[in-house]
Amino acid sequence: MVTAVIRHGGEIGCCGTCMDARAFTDDALVDGARRSTLEEVTEWTIWADKVVSF
Repeated sequence: MVTAVIRHGGEIGCCGTCMDARAFTDDALVDGARRSTLEEVTEWTIWADKVVSF
């Protein structure tokens, strides 16, 4: 599902705090996804008409 979003031009930001808590490295992310911050996710949520989170 994530790669489909990327293929269609969407951005995938992964919570850096959540990644750290689970010892997830940037290398573990699918191509096109990247480490993000709570601040950026907040900005995206305010900007967006629709938000998908899981």
